[in-house]
Amino acid sequence: MVKILVTEDEKDIRELIAFTLRFAGFEVVLAKNGEEGVAMAREELPDLILMDVRMPRMTGYEACQLLKDQRETKDIPLVFLSAKGQDTEIQEGLEYGAEEYILKPFAPDELTAQVRRLLKKAGHEV
Repeated sequence: MVKILVTEDEKDIRELIAFTLRFAGFEVVLAKNGEEGVAMAREELPDLILMDVRMPRMTGYEACQLLKDQRETKDIPLVFLSAKGQDTEIQEGLEYGAEEYILKPFAPDELTAQVRRLLKKAGHEV
């Protein structure tokens, strides 16, 4: 089963994403800040990481940079989730190594479709 790590500091959003992805048949592990997300990624080695940009303890950008610098996590596709959609912020996220930048709010079915597309692109059968 495909495993997805969701790193999001807002509990309601984190739970909504988890529910949506579990309903679509994915295994989901959760982290509530960037520091926890990095630790969970190293421990769980998920197939995909969805990560908020603005979080306490460590931003999504900082977490992404750490993960991309580690041999065991550098090839895990990472997608940023953010309510901030300025072109400069999106470009910055992509420069840190993210595969994609998904803007909040998003419809659950749109999120599931994007996740499936990214997993297929990474070579996973979904």
